[in-house]
Amino acid sequence: MKTWMLAALPLLASLAAPAFAQSPARRPVEVNDLFYLRTVRDPQVSPDGKWVAYVVSTLDSAKDRGSSDLYMVSWDGSRTVQLTFTPADGESSPRWSPDNHYLAFTSSRGGSKTGAQIWLLDRAGGEAQQLTKLKTGVADYAWSPDSRTILIVAQDPDSAALAGDSAGPKTPKPIVIDRYHYKQDVRGYLGKRRSHLYLFDVASKKVEQLTSGPYDETSPSWSPDGKRVAFVSTRAPDPDRVNDANIYVMDARPGAEIHQLTTWNGPDGGRPAWSPDGKWIAYLQGSEPQYDAYSLNELAVVPAAGGPARVLTAALDRPVRDPEWTADGSAILGLVSDDRDEYLARVRVSDGHVEHLTEGRRVVSAIAAAPGGKIALLAGTDTEPNEVYVLDGGAPRRLTHENDAWTAEVTLLPAEDFSAKGKDGTDVHGLLTRPVGYAAGQRYPTLLRIHGGPNGQDGHSFNFERQLFASHGYAVIHVNYRGSAGRGAAYQKAIYADWGNKEVKDLLAAVDQVVAMGVADSTRLGIGGWSYGGILTDYTIATTPRFKAAIAGAGSALQSSMYGIDQYIYQWDTEIGQPWKHEALYEKLSYPFWHADRITTPTLFLGGERDFNVPLVGGEQMYEALRSQGIETELIIYPNSFHGITTPSYQTDRLRRYLAWYGKYLKPAAATSQQ
Repeated sequence: MKTWMLAALPLLASLAAPAFAQSPARRPVEVNDLFYLRTVRDPQVSPDGKWVAYVVSTLDSAKDRGSSDLYMVSWDGSRTVQLTFTPADGESSPRWSPDNHYLAFTSSRGGSKTGAQIWLLDRAGGEAQQLTKLKTGVADYAWSPDSRTILIVAQDPDSAALAGDSAGPKTPKPIVIDRYHYKQDVRGYLGKRRSHLYLFDVASKKVEQLTSGPYDETSPSWSPDGKRVAFVSTRAPDPDRVNDANIYVMDARPGAEIHQLTTWNGPDGGRPAWSPDGKWIAYLQGSEPQYDAYSLNELAVVPAAGGPARVLTAALDRPVRDPEWTADGSAILGLVSDDRDEYLARVRVSDGHVEHLTEGRRVVSAIAAAPGGKIALLAGTDTEPNEVYVLDGGAPRRLTHENDAWTAEVTLLPAEDFSAKGKDGTDVHGLLTRPVGYAAGQRYPTLLRIHGGPNGQDGHSFNFERQLFASHGYAVIHVNYRGSAGRGAAYQKAIYADWGNKEVKDLLAAVDQVVAMGVADSTRLGIGGWSYGGILTDYTIATTPRFKAAIAGAGSALQSSMYGIDQYIYQWDTEIGQPWKHEALYEKLSYPFWHADRITTPTLFLGGERDFNVPLVGGEQMYEALRSQGIETELIIYPNSFHGITTPSYQTDRLRRYLAWYGKYLKPAAATSQQ
């Protein structure tokens, strides 16, 4: 249902990870370990290939906020340098200038109310200097090949706000809505403002607008000669009403003619990647437009001068992302999601042959290639949070060790693959994490934790929540039910306009399998998830009473009431149809609410007060439905929070409530001692 994003728990940490005393005994993971974790992301290789810049994000429990700083590590891993030391308004999006003189980044330093701006760190030394002062901040940017110009994505200024007093009116003006797609989580209500491309001259700081009109431009990239730019845009009479983004190119000057390169009647996107000779552009072609929530991106190329496009990975039947050309232009690198893993692949341009460049049960989540052919990766496993690796022949070589001190102190459990056969013959794949201290022959309270999306997958990446539950004596099941990625297009599309049916069968088949394996105690089963995971929790507890405790975060059940109040109007109209034309289908999809009298499972509902992705009303309705019948239930609302809960104290509060709720019904004797 919908392209609800999985509200994954951010793997963040305190501003400075404390030193751990060395001990031969490892301890279980606790909630407060969230403040020891350091999230590594966005690796970027310097043009000379000697350094890799990256971001480390942390959580500060005392100030109840997150922050991030820039680091760089030498290619041989012998030196690590922290580049910024900002206690708030952290830095992100590091990008090297092609001439190797600067490292740019974005930050809202100084309490900027206009959003993130671009700052420059001179490689010769000195403090960072603010470069841009755009009224709406910088959403994205890319250096020109000669390092003289930066291509920027920024939103149109709000003319109403600019005309008012600098302090703003005491009483906000009425919000005028006149768009089909009128709201978006975090961004709020959408007006007429769009995101366009701007050219920023580094020396003069002069800004020139490159594109305009009632469209959004995203993901800009420069041609190798610096004369043209490519970008992604949906240029229909009403862009909100279609799912047909395309790749466009234009000369890098205001007023230049814009040329549409792709013509597929569906979404084309990703960041366009120019071949080294500038003759081709690699991009991602999505599925048919009606499969907006279940799209499988294929790798494609199109001539930069115009002409027929060619899909390279049609036979792969797995989603590809983040294309990067090899230095010789003969192949394209990309990340492929494949049945609980994500690997780096090299796709040969001549015939689409796919070669695995990384092996093993791991998830590679980012790639960065330097002009000389050096490649940096961001990768993690079940027991290793993401770290930076490089690929210079053979297996990936690890560069960073941001979480080594913490992982040496705690007991971390691997997840094992298992398969189950559904009653309709479907082969369902999942992950099982056995509890700390597991002993063969003993059965354990078991939690079925459901991922969101649904177009995503649970894989062999580090999952703090999974480790926390296992440390508290639970076996943990994750299932890639039908609708999930990594198993091919047909598997993803299987739940189209049929929510809460096949997925529930798959989830229950997986639970049956873990019971049959002798691990799960069938009398002590819990269920829960966030976003579409919360929605499937509602569907499942309305189907069976076998779960003794449930937690539904950011979910919904009365689907007919969600039409027009969330950010998915295009999906509602194209996949389910308008309610007044498809009343029976809406009733069918709303069965958890219409059959709430069948629910006996004590259920905890949670959500963000300002969630426009899956609005809080979905949880409120189910809470009242159970409360009115005397079923044990609670509703937790996180003030001023969106779909993803980011405030540190709310993140830890949520985890403690999870442990307490499950403990109360699955481990009654231990409930009072839960952290």
